[in-house]
Amino acid sequence: MFKRINFQDEFYQKLRVLVLPITVQHFMLALVSATDAVMLGAVDQTSLSAVSLAGQIQFVLNLFISGIAAGSGIMAAQYWGKKDADSIEAVMPIALRANLVFSGFFTIAAAFVPEFLMLIFTSDAALVESGAMYLRAVALSYLLCGISQVYLILLKNTGYAAVSSRISSTAVALNVVLNAILIFGLLGFPALGIRGAAYATVCARLVELIWSYLETKRPGHVRVMWGGILRKVDGMLRGDFWRYTMPVLGAALVWGIAYVLYSVIMGHLGSDAVAANSITSIAKSLLSCLIRGVSGGAGVLIGNLLGAGELAKAKEYGGRLTRMAIVVGIATGGILILISPAIVRLAPLSDTAAHYLQYMLLFCGLNIMAQSVNTTVLDGIFCAGGDSKFDMVGNVGAMWCFSVPLGFLSAFVFGLPVMAVYCIVNLDEIVKLWAVYVHYKKYIWVRNITREME
Repeated sequence: MFKRINFQDEFYQKLRVLVLPITVQHFMLALVSATDAVMLGAVDQTSLSAVSLAGQIQFVLNLFISGIAAGSGIMAAQYWGKKDADSIEAVMPIALRANLVFSGFFTIAAAFVPEFLMLIFTSDAALVESGAMYLRAVALSYLLCGISQVYLILLKNTGYAAVSSRISSTAVALNVVLNAILIFGLLGFPALGIRGAAYATVCARLVELIWSYLETKRPGHVRVMWGGILRKVDGMLRGDFWRYTMPVLGAALVWGIAYVLYSVIMGHLGSDAVAANSITSIAKSLLSCLIRGVSGGAGVLIGNLLGAGELAKAKEYGGRLTRMAIVVGIATGGILILISPAIVRLAPLSDTAAHYLQYMLLFCGLNIMAQSVNTTVLDGIFCAGGDSKFDMVGNVGAMWCFSVPLGFLSAFVFGLPVMAVYCIVNLDEIVKLWAVYVHYKKYIWVRNITREME
């Protein structure tokens, strides 16, 4: 079978240009969380757990940002396949305006009422105090992130995925270096601990924004037109943007709020459960970067083909991408299971937390296999063709009708052990896998959504 694979054909050549940069980008982003965990874990377990819970605020904001970015990415990928840069430049200010509203709100909330935000996730006084300190210091990064993501998604979907990855990865590398300097007080700087991690994030986001802005000003690049925020956009184009963005945003919120509730459930099971869950999430993020790379590459590749009117080729490539997602998921999950003993030994955790971590990693390795297929098909292939409503419906069924209610019952009514609760709240990917396959075979996603604009 493997002898028949020709890695020089057009499919693999196009995919390589997209997947590798996006994979590196996601790996570097996950690396920040990993270094935060290692460095703050060296300070104390309270700092590690507090930043993990405070990070849920950024996670919720990212749901809005990623939903808006995905919607603009759907439009940009198809219109780029059609070589219509003017329509892309008309769409991006809509995304920018929406992200300014969302990220501005989160910045204000984190700066002025951080204790209230922390109380959503935990009642532990020490975690609330440390987490609030982190949120005040990191608040500005939320606004910077909301703006920079519009530029990065534009670059990724208009032929500059490698540039987008380079900018994001450099910002992450800077974040890691500044983490070490500001957390521990290296090179003559004061040791700021948890606040140092926050300040490092703000600096990295600022560099990311400035660089991505300057990159789009180069000749031949599609630009983000700030003046378009105040101008009226073509009604059909604006309608198309929100028609394809709202289901993606809805799916992200349905999934993300449920995921936050998982953290709420785990957060009320004690700091050991929180710490173990934090390390598991970081390990999962680091190893699933290739899954995100395949999904992101699928979205751009399929979107370009659909926008260019090559529907048959898009359908063929969709099948190949789905099979690739199966292989990537099995490989990724298998690697996580194999290296789980080493992660447990290296993690700066108490004996109880380490015991939890051992079994969380094993279950996560199985779960990630289903996640690979779901992420590639739902976030990549379906979204590329504007078929994003099914993602929201699937999340409602798998998470809100299954994992969330059963998770709360198992934790707060039946009082099941920590590991039983963890497994229950993480079954959603496996539960919805069959429905994703059935919907994929209907081929609703094989369509060109572009318009002929005057």
